[in-house]
Amino acid sequence: MGSQVLWFLLLLTLTTFCKSKSCHPNDLKGLQDFKAGIHSDTSGRLGKWKNQDCCKWEGILCSNETGRVVQINLPGLYTSGDAPVQSTMVGELSPSITLLNFLEVIDMGELVGLTGEIPPSIGLRLPNLRKLNFLGNKFSGALPESICKLSKLEELYLQENGFSGFLPSCIGGLKNLKRLNINSNKLSGAIPESITSLISLESLCLQDNVLAGNMPENIGNLQGLKELDLSNNSLTGIIPRSISKLNSISTVYLNANQLEGKIPLPSKPGQFSSLRFLRLQNNRLSGTIPASIGYLTSLQRLSLANNQLKGPIPSSIGNLKSLTELYLTYNQFVGQLPRSIGRISQLLLLSISHNMIEGPLPQEISSLSNLQSLDISFNHLNMSAIPKWLKQLPSLSRIYLAGCGIRGEIPDDLQVLAKSLMEIDLSANNLSGRIPAWIGSLSWLYSLNLSKNKFVSEIPSTVTNLGNLGVLDLHSNKLEGSVNAIFQMKSRFEGGSLTYLDLSDNSFSSVIDQIGMGGQENIRHLNLSRNFLRGRLPTSIGTLKSLQTLDLSYNGLGSNLPTSLANVSTLERLMLQKNQFTGRIPEEYSKLKKLKELNLSDNLLEGKIPYGKPFLEFPQSSFSGNRGLCGIPLPPCKA
Repeated sequence: MGSQVLWFLLLLTLTTFCKSKSCHPNDLKGLQDFKAGIHSDTSGRLGKWKNQDCCKWEGILCSNETGRVVQINLPGLYTSGDAPVQSTMVGELSPSITLLNFLEVIDMGELVGLTGEIPPSIGLRLPNLRKLNFLGNKFSGALPESICKLSKLEELYLQENGFSGFLPSCIGGLKNLKRLNINSNKLSGAIPESITSLISLESLCLQDNVLAGNMPENIGNLQGLKELDLSNNSLTGIIPRSISKLNSISTVYLNANQLEGKIPLPSKPGQFSSLRFLRLQNNRLSGTIPASIGYLTSLQRLSLANNQLKGPIPSSIGNLKSLTELYLTYNQFVGQLPRSIGRISQLLLLSISHNMIEGPLPQEISSLSNLQSLDISFNHLNMSAIPKWLKQLPSLSRIYLAGCGIRGEIPDDLQVLAKSLMEIDLSANNLSGRIPAWIGSLSWLYSLNLSKNKFVSEIPSTVTNLGNLGVLDLHSNKLEGSVNAIFQMKSRFEGGSLTYLDLSDNSFSSVIDQIGMGGQENIRHLNLSRNFLRGRLPTSIGTLKSLQTLDLSYNGLGSNLPTSLANVSTLERLMLQKNQFTGRIPEEYSKLKKLKELNLSDNLLEGKIPYGKPFLEFPQSSFSGNRGLCGIPLPPCKA
């Protein structure tokens, strides 16, 4: 008896010893073949796979009971020490991976350069697989039917690859699946009805594919579903009414499809009771917002923007006490904004622009003390003035009142918001008078759009105090005087904040003293066209290293074109027509390789047009009206 015990202990010791020194031949071959298919690994992990004991290799985990490999963890984004590391692997996935038939986890997400296909036998050879992550690689081909045999699969991440073909019709057989994400691929066809059988599913994301077809009518069978994301596809038809039976669901994203018909909302309280996020924007939905919207008392974000919805906004929307964001833009809503809107005390963002909402706006909006962004632009409000109740919204940082028919001057009341305002859009109104000097006290202001109004006089010198200003649009007014105040702005940030400046279609008449010497180093769009600017274009224009569009057309600028402009290698659009520029076109302008649009017509330029790109790519009209110019595409120069 004692000898038998000794033999057993010896055998156990030998078995443990063997397990510690080598792994199963199938596991070893599968991993070695995988390594052989990779010809670049920036992490260096595969370079450490040298001995026969694969259970000690980095990224490999074996079972203590069987000694077999159960996990391959080689994500592209991982932590080394305390620091995050983004690595890449370039090569093709070996089908020998299926030799590791005890695998439970394969995580090779975000390796960026991994190619190949999912092995056709994956469902037959890896029966224990619980998680498969190929996120963010370059896989292609169809999803194999055998994937439906992975009965223990809980998580499947295949997004941001190049998979094509259809979703397997048998996918509903994956009864343990909790998370499915296949967005950003090239899938086509309809979503299979069997997907509604995934009772354990917690998250479904199929966005950014080319999926087509209708949504399944029996989607309401997914009683365990918590997240549904079918956005950015080509789904058609109506949203099934059964969707409102999903009482456990918190997130529904059906945006950016071609869905039609009415919004299927609950018919009684208690349905959709857990819904917090609802995105239906960018579809073809019609009809009205049902009064039953008020039953969605857990809703926090609602977007119905860019559809074909009409009718009034129901007063029951005031029951959504948890709502923080409401997007209703680009529809056909009519009538007045309901007074009940003031009861949504948690509201941070209200966007109802581009509708047919009529005035007056309810005073109750002033109760929204948490409101940070208000966009009511381009409605039929016909406002006689900027509402006084705006000053009662202490958190307001973004005001969009474009195209609201506002008359009069900008009230001094808005000064009280100086510590919070970041964006102001009052464009396309009938505002008049001066731009107030106190505008310079808005220390956090990033975007100011006062275009298409009737403002007069000069730009206030206090504008130089706006060290955070990134967008300034004052085009199509009656402003005059000098533009140099703008070019004296000093940014609080190295390199400058200003990226967009449009002062076109005014009556500015100054000489441009300096440009690009203050806070304009990052400016990308500069438009001073249709003014009365005169003098030469300063050589400092060449310091605008980020400039993409320069439009100085329809002015009185003269003298030679500055050679320094050739240093702006980012320039894509150069419009200098209808001025009085003289001399030759600098040969150095041939360095402007990104130039896509050029107009030098109607000046006093002379000499031969530089030969080659980019000049060969522009028509005669880009150079016409200069009597002294010659050469392609104009007539040849005389000998």
